[in-house]
Amino acid sequence: MTTPGDQTEARPTTKSPTEMRRLLSADMVERSGCPFDPPSGLRERRGQGPVQPLKLLNDAPGWLVTGLDETRAVLSDSRFSSDRVRHPGATQPQPNGAEQMAARAVESRTDGMFVFMDPPEHTRLRRLLTGQFTVRRMRALESRIREIAVEHIEAMQAAGTEADLVPAYALPIPSLVICELLGVDYADRAEFQERTAIALNSNAGDQERAAAGLELYAFIQELVAAKRAKPADDMLSGLVHDADPPLTDAQLIDMALVLLGAGHETTANMLGLGTFALLEHPDQLAALRADPALLDTAVEELLRYLSIIQMGVSRVATEDVTVAGVKIAAGSTVIIATPEVNRDPRHWSEPDRLDVHRSRTPHLAFGHGVHQCLGQQLARAEMKVGLGELLTRLPKLRLAVPAEQVPLRNEMLIFGVHSLPVTWA
Repeated sequence: MTTPGDQTEARPTTKSPTEMRRLLSADMVERSGCPFDPPSGLRERRGQGPVQPLKLLNDAPGWLVTGLDETRAVLSDSRFSSDRVRHPGATQPQPNGAEQMAARAVESRTDGMFVFMDPPEHTRLRRLLTGQFTVRRMRALESRIREIAVEHIEAMQAAGTEADLVPAYALPIPSLVICELLGVDYADRAEFQERTAIALNSNAGDQERAAAGLELYAFIQELVAAKRAKPADDMLSGLVHDADPPLTDAQLIDMALVLLGAGHETTANMLGLGTFALLEHPDQLAALRADPALLDTAVEELLRYLSIIQMGVSRVATEDVTVAGVKIAAGSTVIIATPEVNRDPRHWSEPDRLDVHRSRTPHLAFGHGVHQCLGQQLARAEMKVGLGELLTRLPKLRLAVPAEQVPLRNEMLIFGVHSLPVTWA
């Protein structure tokens, strides 16, 4: 008899969200001028309605949603599918033929990429993960986040008076938190961080990133085997031993990779870009320094104002649906313009202004509906602690180069900065 870990499966290929960028013109995804504003192609569409026709480069029928209420409607409607295996033609640069799409539509999902699934498959896997994000575990992690932040600030200070904040601070915090969640041994964390950094580094060559990705996959595969043999008090051990029916190795590895991508890259870029935004808005930075109690609202405002998930949130209409009086035909790709959604003037006054005093508002930086980010409270804690410690311990923090020399991650799905040279002398 085979155990779940012994099963070998022909898993369907799930396209990366970065494929969505290839369906859009550059002005829709690349930020120019102010690095904190939405791309020019989005800004130019303001006032043209919350649901607009959108020309996709693969000639598939497309729609762009820019309104907050309309986005909630789409993301909470089961007639809009997240499954890019069953609906590949609408989300890939080269649509498949009708016969191939029909064949895929009846395939059974055997992978663990739950972010690209619909209920009921998505429901089961997400419920297993939700059960691992316990209040006790999150509270324990917050104190650990502070330890990690302080350790890295002290290391920067010991090395001099300048640093690149991205590799020295923004990247290590979420990476080490993921290590805590997955139960990576202390002895293996440097190796884990190194492979993760290369696999997620857009500056690395394709072959180098691919090789690092394979190594990371093998690393997590070994980690799963270790948790099967000797469980501990970590999230991966819980997924290995608490699921009924048991998860396969392939599912466990995929789920761990989803956690890694969602929890590592997003928070790292919010820490880097958020610091950049505060340094470029000295009045807001001064207000935050004067009243640290504003930190909670400042985190929410940065999430709304920056909206680093650019154009990767998409759905496919499985039948004709009317949204805001607009008929969206079955088979159409619907793309959520999160940077514009979070600046909907119907919900925010002066939406293009960063205001750390702004009362907490229901932005959609973490999505909405059944796919809403389940690690959002952890992300908030990482941002609150990371920014708070940085501004408290480095009161003279400022850019070490002119703002226009800070390299932006324009070519990536997750927007941010490649590096952020700072000084505190």
